[in-house]
Amino acid sequence: MNHYEKGRHTPDYSILKRIAKILRVPVAYFYAESDELAEWIKVFDCIRKSERIKIIKQHDIIKQ
Repeated sequence: MNHYEKGRHTPDYSILKRIAKILRVPVAYFYAESDELAEWIKVFDCIRKSERIKIIKQHDIIKQ
Protein backbone atom coordinates (compact mmCIF):
# COMPACT_ATOMS: atom_id res chain seq x y z
CA MET A 1 0.00 0.00 0.00
CA ASN A 2 2.85 2.35 0.82
CA HIS A 3 4.25 1.96 -2.71
CA TYR A 4 0.85 2.95 -4.17
CA GLU A 5 0.63 5.99 -1.89
CA LYS A 6 4.12 7.14 -2.85
CA GLY A 7 3.47 6.59 -6.56
CA ARG A 8 6.12 3.91 -6.97
CA HIS A 9 3.58 1.38 -8.20
CA THR A 10 0.11 1.61 -9.66
CA PRO A 11 -2.49 -0.96 -8.61
CA ASP A 12 -4.18 -2.88 -11.39
CA TYR A 13 -7.95 -2.80 -11.80
CA SER A 14 -8.62 -5.94 -9.75
CA ILE A 15 -6.67 -4.51 -6.80
CA LEU A 16 -8.50 -1.18 -7.14
CA LYS A 17 -11.82 -3.03 -7.06
CA ARG A 18 -10.84 -4.70 -3.80
CA ILE A 19 -9.67 -1.42 -2.26
CA ALA A 20 -12.86 0.33 -3.43
CA LYS A 21 -15.00 -2.37 -1.87
CA ILE A 22 -13.22 -2.01 1.47
CA LEU A 23 -13.47 1.80 1.37
CA ARG A 24 -17.06 1.64 0.07
CA VAL A 25 -16.42 3.88 -2.92
CA PRO A 26 -16.84 3.18 -6.64
CA VAL A 27 -13.68 2.36 -8.60
CA ALA A 28 -14.22 5.51 -10.69
CA TYR A 29 -13.47 7.49 -7.51
CA PHE A 30 -9.78 6.67 -7.90
CA TYR A 31 -9.68 8.01 -11.46
CA ALA A 32 -11.22 11.41 -10.67
CA GLU A 33 -8.92 14.27 -11.61
CA SER A 34 -10.12 16.54 -8.79
CA ASP A 35 -11.37 16.19 -5.24
CA GLU A 36 -14.67 17.77 -6.28
CA LEU A 37 -15.25 15.21 -9.02
CA ALA A 38 -14.35 12.38 -6.63
CA GLU A 39 -16.99 13.64 -4.19
CA TRP A 40 -19.61 13.83 -6.98
CA ILE A 41 -18.78 10.25 -7.96
CA LYS A 42 -19.33 9.11 -4.38
CA VAL A 43 -22.62 11.00 -4.15
CA PHE A 44 -23.87 9.72 -7.51
CA ASP A 45 -23.03 6.16 -6.45
CA CYS A 46 -25.26 6.52 -3.37
CA ILE A 47 -28.31 7.71 -5.29
CA ARG A 48 -30.99 5.21 -6.31
CA LYS A 49 -30.95 4.19 -9.97
CA SER A 50 -34.29 5.88 -10.68
CA GLU A 51 -32.93 9.16 -9.30
CA ARG A 52 -29.75 8.80 -11.36
CA ILE A 53 -31.84 8.45 -14.51
CA LYS A 54 -33.77 11.60 -13.63
CA ILE A 55 -30.54 13.54 -13.13
CA ILE A 56 -29.14 12.31 -16.44
CA LYS A 57 -32.35 13.19 -18.29
CA GLN A 58 -32.39 16.67 -16.73
CA HIS A 59 -28.81 17.18 -17.87
CA ASP A 60 -29.70 16.17 -21.44
CA ILE A 61 -32.52 18.72 -21.47
CA ILE A 62 -30.15 21.46 -20.31
CA LYS A 63 -27.57 20.60 -23.00
CA GLN A 64 -30.11 20.95 -25.86
